[in-house]
Amino acid sequence: MNSAMSGAPDFQTVSQAVEGGLALHRMGRLDEARAAYAHALTLAPAHADALHLLGVVAMQQRRYADALDLIGRAIEISPQAVFFDNLGCALFGWGKLAAAAECHQQAIALDAAAYRAHNNLGNVLHRMRLPAAAAASFRTAVALNPAFAEAHCNLGNVLRELGDATSAAEHCHQAIALAPRLGEAHNNLGNALKTQGRLDEAAQCYLDAQRLMPHEAQVPLNLGIVRREMGRHDEAIACFRHAIALRPDWHEAWSNLLFTLSFAQDVAPADYLGEARRYGDVVAASAKPYTDWCVDTAPDAPLRVGLMTADLRTHPVGFFLENVIAHLDASRVQLYAYSTRNYEDALTTRIKPHFAKWTSVVELDDASAARAIRDDGVHVLLDLSGHTDGNRLPVFAWKPAPVQASWIAYFASTGLPAIDYVIGDEWVLPASEADHFVERPWRLPHGYLCFTPPRPVVAIDPARRREPQAAPTYGYFGDLVKVNDRVLAVWARILAATPGARLFLKAQQLGDETARETLRTRLTALGIGAERLIMEGASARPDYLAAYNRIDVTLSPFPYPGGTTTAESLWMGVPVLCRRGERFLGHLCESVLQSVGLDDWIAADDDEYVAKAVAFVRDRAALDALVDGLRERVLGSTLADAKRFALTLERAFAEMWQAHRVHV
Repeated sequence: MNSAMSGAPDFQTVSQAVEGGLALHRMGRLDEARAAYAHALTLAPAHADALHLLGVVAMQQRRYADALDLIGRAIEISPQAVFFDNLGCALFGWGKLAAAAECHQQAIALDAAAYRAHNNLGNVLHRMRLPAAAAASFRTAVALNPAFAEAHCNLGNVLRELGDATSAAEHCHQAIALAPRLGEAHNNLGNALKTQGRLDEAAQCYLDAQRLMPHEAQVPLNLGIVRREMGRHDEAIACFRHAIALRPDWHEAWSNLLFTLSFAQDVAPADYLGEARRYGDVVAASAKPYTDWCVDTAPDAPLRVGLMTADLRTHPVGFFLENVIAHLDASRVQLYAYSTRNYEDALTTRIKPHFAKWTSVVELDDASAARAIRDDGVHVLLDLSGHTDGNRLPVFAWKPAPVQASWIAYFASTGLPAIDYVIGDEWVLPASEADHFVERPWRLPHGYLCFTPPRPVVAIDPARRREPQAAPTYGYFGDLVKVNDRVLAVWARILAATPGARLFLKAQQLGDETARETLRTRLTALGIGAERLIMEGASARPDYLAAYNRIDVTLSPFPYPGGTTTAESLWMGVPVLCRRGERFLGHLCESVLQSVGLDDWIAADDDEYVAKAVAFVRDRAALDALVDGLRERVLGSTLADAKRFALTLERAFAEMWQAHRVHV
């Protein structure tokens, strides 16, 4: 404290020192304000306001221990609402959430009209992942002070999370009207608009936020995600690199960068792997790997297999897990779930009984989550997220299980040497491409995916059969992120060679008219008129599946083909055409088609892709014959044989564990 006093003005009285310090404080001159408050305390050591304000400076400088000491001493002298409120803010900054909430509640007990305390309590509750309670606090703050822009901004943010994007946008607009330079309000408005599918407007909000908060890494991250959704991959990559430059060790920014690089055009596997290794180095730097696991090594003990993911729900991961989980032998494999998202649905309810233990790690930091897994005695830990949303890859860097592997959800290297294996098959993991991974390849025979047929069953409509001379309809029902300019150019060639043919595109992004118009413009430039396009947004899964009755052939994009959509299309009696890839991701559709014996639907290059697309629809008799038995063909294939696949997995886990024991 004395060193800070060296630059203090010569205040003659305590009140002069405190008032002078406040003036400096408001100008952001924290070190000078700190000196002034310290000087006041030399004149009056028990001056509550000086202690409190000096503690606020300490909090703003992230010296949280000092802040707690100083504000706590002020409270002992004069227990005021504002003192408790700022003590809560200091505790919040230090990560002591429960104690912070108690302090804000005490401030409210002393002054129920303390709107800032209600807002700050909302921030704590939000961080504690209690969005409904947080919304109630923000609403109270707004009711007490309708001109409080920050509370409107915060309420908008949490309402979006609660599923009310319309009200969220309204409160963010209100915040901007009250405080046009509140960058967080522009960012939160962007989030609300993104949720509504209004991507262009969301991007503009993020650009506005970026001008107001140039050093906030969250903003370029959000802008990058929207750019990716719009198909502007190069711009998205630049945004993610910007976020990493601002926060070099930010896992979320790295994951978004790597996910986008995994399917962006003109990114070679070696270039991707180089970035993935750099991410692995960043994550490893903050981890302390376990070497003393507490697993059961008895020869007849069942293997404990952990699954870490955000997607044990109605999601492609859930679809490929459900049937397999039901057929695993509990005497050989005991399943442990580590859920990274507190969202459950009907699929979750169906699979939960097959797990020996179900743990949410949402509120656990990486070290605590790793310790929980290690203490559960897990033998084999599976990552079912990769670099997709909600992943907790940094936990794997702690090596909480002796054997760790990546499976199902991701199609490139995680970049983590702590993950021993990437699980695939002979088609997605050919020996010639093993050097694409940090992890070692583990190949399952006859395919690495097991499809769960949708329930309730959606019928294949026999009335969809057309006259032999009728123009066909090609379709793609997946994320537009996968549809790059090269794909559209190839699809345009197919339509040009098939007079009268139409293209039916169904994607979440197409619920927005701006997105539909953008796609129309792109295809018009390639010679495909709007009259040949059918575009629809997302729908409930039964309606989505029924829409397959309106197309003849599914066109899989590249280099990011469909996996789940391929299996669903085949299930609905619609064959899928894909282009051979040059990496795991590009081989995904190949693996599904090979599993059901449709290798003739795999094209070697762009020219063969066009030729096959045209030839298959011209031979209507052959196409109808294939369609008539396609669902039964799927059911009789290795793709849907859950019992066989479960035995294969059990054997793979046992072999992985044995390999570990041999090398220990």
